[in-house]
Amino acid sequence: MKVAILTTPDEWFVPYAKKMKQKIDNASLFFDHKEIDETFDVVFILGYHKIIEKEYLKRHKHNIVIHESALPQGRGWAPLFWQILEGKNEITFSMFEASDGVDNGDIYMQKILKLNGYELNHELREKQAELTMKMCTEFIEEYERYKNPRKQKGKESYYPKRTPKDSELDIHKSIQEQFNLLRIVDNERYPAFFYKNGHKYILTIRKDEK
Repeated sequence: MKVAILTTPDEWFVPYAKKMKQKIDNASLFFDHKEIDETFDVVFILGYHKIIEKEYLKRHKHNIVIHESALPQGRGWAPLFWQILEGKNEITFSMFEASDGVDNGDIYMQKILKLNGYELNHELREKQAELTMKMCTEFIEEYERYKNPRKQKGKESYYPKRTPKDSELDIHKSIQEQFNLLRIVDNERYPAFFYKNGHKYILTIRKDEK
């Protein structure tokens, strides 16, 4: 089976995409869909943020996305982090066929990621990537089982895009109340912060591994 992996350059998933390429036979790695100038059996579109035109999707047999929600619920942006903010520790991952709509393609498989409730950003990303890679490998290895997707059913819901502003802490709330927000902030790209007396203060969070 001829496989392509498509992700965004400088994105957190890049190291895992490279790992996938090494694990999957006949796999190629791309950082722009317009660079894919041949036909593939499967294109895994993972952590990729550009709109892919229909003409590119039509070139390949399967164009597969993995979204961290129980579709059609939780379409949109950063579903893993939004659900952690909601207090969830079991997150459904949906593998589906890319389409010209917002996360509305037919579903190949769904798996559940179980969290312990204490993971910080880098640990969440690692668990997200590991399950993503496992699902991709399973799709290839058990292709006959998964090749015919099913339509999405149920009530739709959408998450908005998160921005660095969403990392703001409320100084009038306790750490306990805001712990899930602290779990998902990125110390480098979108750190936790708060304002007091007209000044902005930046916080970083890490586990003491002693």
